[in-house]
Amino acid sequence: MIETIVFDVGETITRDDRYWAAWADWLDVPRHTLSALVGAVVAQGRDNADALRLARPGLDVAAEYQAREAAGYGELLDEDDLYGDVRPALSGLRKLGVRVVIAGNQTSRVGELLRGLGLPADLVVTSGEWGVAKPQPEFFARVLEVAQAAPHETVYVGDHPANDLLPAKAAGLRAAHIRRGPWGHLWADDPDVVAAADWRIDRLTQLTSIIAD
Repeated sequence: MIETIVFDVGETITRDDRYWAAWADWLDVPRHTLSALVGAVVAQGRDNADALRLARPGLDVAAEYQAREAAGYGELLDEDDLYGDVRPALSGLRKLGVRVVIAGNQTSRVGELLRGLGLPADLVVTSGEWGVAKPQPEFFARVLEVAQAAPHETVYVGDHPANDLLPAKAAGLRAAHIRRGPWGHLWADDPDVVAAADWRIDRLTQLTSIIAD
């Protein structure tokens, strides 16, 4: 029986369109160019931030992030950044008595912005607030703490095989891989993903049927 479902953030709950567009504008790189670079690093199994370093060799991403914040071009998040199935899926799961948690690799600021949207979730937390990030085992240990359920009663939902699916399974959780965003689409049919995922979904609303059954 599934007691708790924990959701990744980027390209699971939120679209990354604004995020990458803002970086392209800040670096004075055409948006299409940066999008193509993101696709390239995804295909190579590299970290998304490598796309920024390809656009600007030698870039200190952390320092540049702080410079953006100081210049008033920090992170923004509103209703338009949510995928359309998020509210129906989360509301449906809570009606079924499932504990809903959102926990992903995001900054503390994103955590504040997400909580400000009033999502139908029992808890919203980020790696920036925890001080530990995926795919580290410590992140998933924290996930289990807030899940308030046994590992086999907890599902982690995400798009990224290396950050979401595989470390969640290594921690003893069940996992749902969503075909969404560059990582989700490119790696959806990878044999390791197919073998590891308890469920493979295209929409978050499919989770309500899974739980109901």
